[in-house]
Amino acid sequence: MAREVRAFAVTVLTLATLGAAAGLLWSGLTPRAPYQVVGQGEPVLADPTTQALIAADGWFAVITGGLGLVCGGVAWFIARRWMLPVLLGLCAGGVLAAFLTLWIGSSVTIGAVTVEAAVAANAAPGVSIVPGALELTARGVLVCWPLLAVGFFALLEGMHGYRESPLRQPYGIEPGGIEPGGPHTGVWR
Repeated sequence: MAREVRAFAVTVLTLATLGAAAGLLWSGLTPRAPYQVVGQGEPVLADPTTQALIAADGWFAVITGGLGLVCGGVAWFIARRWMLPVLLGLCAGGVLAAFLTLWIGSSVTIGAVTVEAAVAANAAPGVSIVPGALELTARGVLVCWPLLAVGFFALLEGMHGYRESPLRQPYGIEPGGIEPGGPHTGVWR
């Protein structure tokens, strides 16, 4: 029992660590929507037709989905002995990693000045255009990591199980590939 709990905990903690790194990657790669500081320091979207808001969702899905596939594959190859705890760890750790990616990526700004920093620096209203903070507009991308990790793990296990299954042999043919009744007897069945 202790080994199963340890396998679960190691899986969750590993994915949480990867989630923190993914948050930094998401913050560094994603383009930011331009905001204009107007009036009393209120930020307003400078270009309402910008695709940067959608790009943030896309980059989040690509980064977390790719890491989910990698985690699912690596977990399947490493954890052949403790399948269920590792699978549950992939699910719980994937959810935790996705939320850590969102939190760290939204909090840390790599290579960009946020709207709040521009307002704090007494930016001139109506003149300053600054990149905004990252945020997700499509919350559904939060399930990319756990869904792809668990799905790829299950796919690999299913393929492995089918390869070793007796159901793989066609009906009426013995495992050696010889039909019952010997090789060609010349009789049509």
